[in-house]
Amino acid sequence: MFTGIVEEIGTITAVERSTDAARLTVRGPLAVQGAAHGDSIAVSGVCLTVVDQGDDWFTADVMAETLAVTTLGDAVEGTRVDLERAAEVGDRLGGHIVQGHVDGTAVVLAVTPGEAWRVVRFSLSPELASLVTRKGSIAVDGVSLTVSAVSDADADQQWFEVSLIPETLAATTLGAREVGDRVNIETDILARHVERMLALQRASETRTDSETRSNA
Repeated sequence: MFTGIVEEIGTITAVERSTDAARLTVRGPLAVQGAAHGDSIAVSGVCLTVVDQGDDWFTADVMAETLAVTTLGDAVEGTRVDLERAAEVGDRLGGHIVQGHVDGTAVVLAVTPGEAWRVVRFSLSPELASLVTRKGSIAVDGVSLTVSAVSDADADQQWFEVSLIPETLAATTLGAREVGDRVNIETDILARHVERMLALQRASETRTDSETRSNA
């Protein structure tokens, strides 16, 4: 479990690919402090398990499914990534509950600079649109953010915006994002649970209506 408060920007130093997986080596001096074999580290929002490590690096395996649905599928030597160690019991929850289970990717649609912040608009796939709401939480490349605006429900293209303060711009990879860049997004776990409960309720009501008509 993570909080979406990035601890450092790391660099992928090696990528070993096989037919259905990849092994990444990441330089992250802070991320490996206190880490051990089997520990979890979020790499740009993706929860990975440490399989080997040194003084300032760690190695993790990435399965085919993760490569397919996250930006780690495009990772190359030199790629910069946001790093966060798993939260400890008793830590302050500075962001929100982040699982490191990425829902999919989004594309930067627009970057609007402000006097003290930057507004970034991201695309939003239709299947995730119902899980993102204004003033709700979302993790973008592992960074806990508050949604500042969303598209209308009937818009042809769904999108959401976040407002990035100078600290976020400096301490995460989001400060370097440009139009066309792809990022990992994880929606709020509470929203996902609510959507599932509503889907089950609708399915139950449909079955009940169907049985009622059959018995009429």
